[in-house]
Amino acid sequence: MPRSPLADAFGLPTRMDELYRQALSGSGGSLTALATSLFIAPDEFVRQLEPLLALDIVRIEDDTLSVASPVDAMSRYVAGQAVTVAEVGAQLNRLAAALPVLAELGGDTPELDSTAIDGELSTDVNVPRILVSWIGESPGDLCFLRPDQWRLPSESEMALAVDTAVRAGRRVRAIYPARALQEAPAMLLGRAAIGEQIRMLPEVPTRMAIVGATRAMLPEPLGVGNQRRILIRQQSIVQVLTAWFDQLWDSATAVAMLDRGEARPDLRRLLLAQLARGAKDEQIARTLNISLRTVRRRIAALMTELGVDTRFQAGVEAVRRGWL
Repeated sequence: MPRSPLADAFGLPTRMDELYRQALSGSGGSLTALATSLFIAPDEFVRQLEPLLALDIVRIEDDTLSVASPVDAMSRYVAGQAVTVAEVGAQLNRLAAALPVLAELGGDTPELDSTAIDGELSTDVNVPRILVSWIGESPGDLCFLRPDQWRLPSESEMALAVDTAVRAGRRVRAIYPARALQEAPAMLLGRAAIGEQIRMLPEVPTRMAIVGATRAMLPEPLGVGNQRRILIRQQSIVQVLTAWFDQLWDSATAVAMLDRGEARPDLRRLLLAQLARGAKDEQIARTLNISLRTVRRRIAALMTELGVDTRFQAGVEAVRRGWL
């Protein structure tokens, strides 16, 4: 059963769409009166509205019900997400300030004192061997940022480790850049086939691996073109990195699998996300690895489908429909 626009936009159960419409019909009036008309006890009605109250889509003052329109609801949601992102950004800044301490830790240090961060900086790292060992030693889910790893000779070894983790009932999530759909579709299909959950972003800023709640690996400096690795076993730092990954995951786009076995991204959402950022056509073409003509054709088709005349109107209508 297809999910409703409200459920798609806010990650709510499908039943919340009907409840939202019922609440919207009584906006500005008495909550008690609306609950009575729906044959629901007021306390029970408030309990059912809790997910919408938590997202600030519904507000209750005294007995007055105030319900945001779809566009206002999205505005409030985006504002709330911005605050969350800012909080995660502040955590990452604190993490960045702490990371230099890792560079001072020697790999042969026999024992860390009580004030040291548990981890080390190494230039001699067999990444697949370490990750396979971590996956075998540590319980918990796996999270990967994979901007280019399909080009590396260790791809098959890591796919086998992921397959083992999935078979053991562990959740594996990975975020790839949009260009992977053109450069490595077979790899994506293989990863999806073994149970890896895949989402796409226009760009992925760095390589990263998180294993469970206590292991993480990052390049130093962040990015893809270097051999130095920070191996982190400090739980609080891993939690910050996981929070950052979750933020990226929530803003990424899922990949649908066609019956004939092809990976098809939701290019419509990726394109709208780029337009929402104010990206120019040329930049969108480079990011999504498609031609400028294709970008302009898709934008024109989107505007026709949405029934709008401007890109700004396309963004507003896309939010209203739950496409963003």
